Amino acid sequence: MGLFNKAVVIDGKDHLLGRLASVVAKQLLQGEKVVVLRCEEIAISGNFHRSKLKYMSFLRKRLNINPSRGPFHFRAPSKIFWRTVRGMMPHKTPHGNAALKNLRVHEGCPPPYDKETKFNLPSANKHLRLLPRRKSCTVGRLSHEVGWQYKDVVNKLEAKRKVKGAKYHEQKKALLKLKEQAKKNAEKKVAAYQKVIEGYGYN
Repeated sequence: MGLFNKAVVIDGKDHLLGRLASVVAKQLLQGEKVVVLRCEEIAISGNFHRSKLKYMSFLRKRLNINPSRGPFHFRAPSKIFWRTVRGMMPHKTPHGNAALKNLRVHEGCPPPYDKETKFNLPSANKHLRLLPRRKSCTVGRLSHEVGWQYKDVVNKLEAKRKVKGAKYHEQKKALLKLKEQAKKNAEKKVAAYQKVIEGYGYN
């Protein structure tokens, strides 16, 4: 598995932020290309109020001498996840920097990834790793509270994609049904033809 392989596409919905980031960071350092979709649906353990207080504290950190030099506080869910992964990698070394360039992150599920097979990571899944009745919030909600302005746009595009996906799925099922029927009809014709051949004594 190397740098020239096809990218691994992961659906970020209902994955825990830290656990997913650690798996993605390790894959990147091993030479994989990784695409993470629906970053706004990634979960953060703990209640929302605590997560927001921590992020607001992070937003207040700045460089007194020249604030334009950083640190840079990203608001978009995809960039928050990207920064989390970056923090788990030696991104200031040539190897780490090259590996980080193989990561692609997106809000929603844009083309061409909407028609590709997406992976789910059980080791990072919220329903499998978080204890029952433990509180959690999504990165999208946190981002919206701290200044991300595209929540409604992404929701609208996702709604359209799901309608289109359902229609595509129904068409695929109908086509599969027709193929199965055609296969059965062909088998009957082949069996009848075989009997005719046997009747003439060719076998």
